[in-house]
Amino acid sequence: MKQQAQRFIHKTYRGLGTNIYFTAFGSANSKDLDDSYALLKEYESALTVNQDHSELMAVNQAAGIRPISVSDATYQLTKLAIQTSQENFGFNALIGPLVKLWKIGFKGASLPPKEEITSRLALIDPTQVELDDNEFSIFLKQAGMQLDLGAIAKGYIADRIQDLWEAKGISSGMINLGGNLLLKGQAPHHPDGLWRIGIQDPFTKRGNAILSVKFGPCSAVTSGIYERLLKTKGKTYHHILDPKTGYPHENNLASVTVLTKRSVQAEIETTRLFFSDGPKKDWPVTDDIYGAIFVTKDKKIQVCGLSPNQVSLLDDTFELEFK
Repeated sequence: MKQQAQRFIHKTYRGLGTNIYFTAFGSANSKDLDDSYALLKEYESALTVNQDHSELMAVNQAAGIRPISVSDATYQLTKLAIQTSQENFGFNALIGPLVKLWKIGFKGASLPPKEEITSRLALIDPTQVELDDNEFSIFLKQAGMQLDLGAIAKGYIADRIQDLWEAKGISSGMINLGGNLLLKGQAPHHPDGLWRIGIQDPFTKRGNAILSVKFGPCSAVTSGIYERLLKTKGKTYHHILDPKTGYPHENNLASVTVLTKRSVQAEIETTRLFFSDGPKKDWPVTDDIYGAIFVTKDKKIQVCGLSPNQVSLLDDTFELEFK
């Protein structure tokens, strides 16, 4: 392991609206990472709603008119997103019309009139999507509906890059898609082979960790309220909108980080736990979901599914609890 740790390659790219970092240990070369980025861009061009000619935009433009057949990858991810949305726990792949109304984190953000929020709620019903497994087609039944896979696309793409690394024989490395982290294999730069995952301080600038988690291969995804905010009329609104009310979901959480086997799982579970307002009794639900770290607005850190020897507190202004 020591010999492998002496050789690694690291490259930075731009995609998915964020910085992309690939670090691979062992015999990986520059082309391997470039191939990974090319795969990311291929998925991005199909799944984005920010390009007029993407598959998703074609689906959205045909809302209320006709079904659109898409690629296998786009269809399967859409099917997962719609099925998850229909569980009604807070995840909603159709929330785009509401997001565009609030514009939180973007130019022109403002508190919308209540009647406009009500009208947009009629466009985010996940039962109003028709999927055809034979034609790989997607039909949004009402004009004005918008499918947006942004909430799980990063996780799906990270999983596909890991598949590519497996095929290329890359046994260990880090796939970092703007804070969506996938850690493959053992960590050759640590004698115990475990990765060190830093939990961001939600009250200071990015890069300040308040907790370190020691863990093996996993994906770590964080959902937080601290980076995109709207301040108006003496009140602060964050960007995580509740599809039941149309307003930001209010609770005492500043962030939730989830560790899972697959990255797309972590994307879904961070949303589930944020909307559950804290640790759930019946969670984690499968052997592929390893644990979660909640950071509250009153500076408590609540750890679920992990043991004390896996966790190190880095900032003693926070109170650490194990659930």
